[in-house]
Amino acid sequence: MTDLPISQTPAILDAIDADAAAISFGQPSDDLTGAFLRTLIASKPAGKFLELGTGAGRATAWMLEGMTSDAHLISVESDEALIAIAQKHLGTDPRLQLIRSLGEEVIVKLPQGQFDLIFADTWPGKYNHLEETLALVKEGGFYIIDDMLPQPNWPEGHDKKAANLIQTLENDPRFQLVKMTWASGMILLVKKT
Repeated sequence: MTDLPISQTPAILDAIDADAAAISFGQPSDDLTGAFLRTLIASKPAGKFLELGTGAGRATAWMLEGMTSDAHLISVESDEALIAIAQKHLGTDPRLQLIRSLGEEVIVKLPQGQFDLIFADTWPGKYNHLEETLALVKEGGFYIIDDMLPQPNWPEGHDKKAANLIQTLENDPRFQLVKMTWASGMILLVKKT
């Protein structure tokens, strides 16, 4: 099923990919992840969204495609060169707020229960500051992570970190969870009402 082509990819992706390749950034979100995010975001009109780990803005572009005109996305990235690419290609969109900062510093300042969807695509909000990040999700809101299937770039011992994270999420009574063999291995949680 994942061999089916993704329709209507964001037009800006080729330019983002070219700039990311020019600085040898090799960990972009794939189109399957993007299409999944776009679809979920479309279910939350006027939603408030948080992306932890902008990268060069690939997943960000997909998320913007699913958003209504009155929605808002905060995207956080600590790498100056990467966020500069996202700013160049996506920064004029008034629905997007790009923040260059460590994810941890942003997570602890945000009000709880504010976000309709959080995509945690970096260590903060996923492998550290998890509890603080989960507290940011509204009732009925989504928390999404990827890269949960074994990846060739995982450092030694990362498989144990991933297994521990999955176990923690599976045992959180506040959320319903589904693990998917979609893209790089996505996990979707929904906060119970």
